[in-house]
Amino acid sequence: MTDSSGLVAFISGAAVLIGTIGVVIPMLPGLVLCWAGVMVWAVFGGHGAVGWTVAVAATIVLGLGFAAKYLVPGRNLKRAGVPNLTLFLGGLLGIVGFFLIPVVGLVIGFVLGVFIVERIRQKDTSLAWQSTKHALKAAGVSMLIELATALIIAGIWVGGLLAA
Repeated sequence: MTDSSGLVAFISGAAVLIGTIGVVIPMLPGLVLCWAGVMVWAVFGGHGAVGWTVAVAATIVLGLGFAAKYLVPGRNLKRAGVPNLTLFLGGLLGIVGFFLIPVVGLVIGFVLGVFIVERIRQKDTSLAWQSTKHALKAAGVSMLIELATALIIAGIWVGGLLAA
């Protein structure tokens, strides 16, 4: 391994690690950073066919992960009767909460936003709380899908490192 390929591997590994952490910490672009780290290694690492195979595999996993991240929770929310407008408005309040209360404001704002919108829409506190719980479960499933995708991308990259 030359000095430059070692530096490329280090930078790529740092991006993959930070991206994986970014799945859990909403301030970092998790999956995109993982994928970008793999792309840097594949394109600039000089690993030929192994690098390109890793790049293609990581790109396919990224695409499947992004699709599943939105389709699976969305399907569950539709079944539970939670409208997209509720999630959108809850997300907006989550963004506001993110700036008002560092670290936990995003979650608090989202939960509060979904609850308020559903309380107004359904005019029933217990039904609004049921919708809020479904939205929280969907957000958790989405995060787990994203984390699994990041870990698979990281595994593909590590496999490429070992094969190169």
